[in-house]
Amino acid sequence: MSRSLWKGPFVDAHVLKKAEAARESGRNDVIKIWSRRSTILPQFVGLTFGVYNGRKHIPVSVSEDMIGQKFGEYSPTRTYYGHGADKKAKRK
Repeated sequence: MSRSLWKGPFVDAHVLKKAEAARESGRNDVIKIWSRRSTILPQFVGLTFGVYNGRKHIPVSVSEDMIGQKFGEYSPTRTYYGHGADKKAKRK
């Protein structure tokens, strides 16, 4: 179920504060965040966020196409190694 429109998008306050500070300073450093649940807002376009996936921060450069999505969508938490090979064919 999607979020009610009257509530508006959710963004953690510390993410907004870090983004504003980065905009004012003009530096293009990676902004480390742990809030995967925060929504990407239009004022984040052009900034690079390091989104934590449980092990490391994955750099995410925000573009206009990403507005309205969550940061967690761009930082996968699970490693896919592919499906297991056929063990009978492997033995021969």
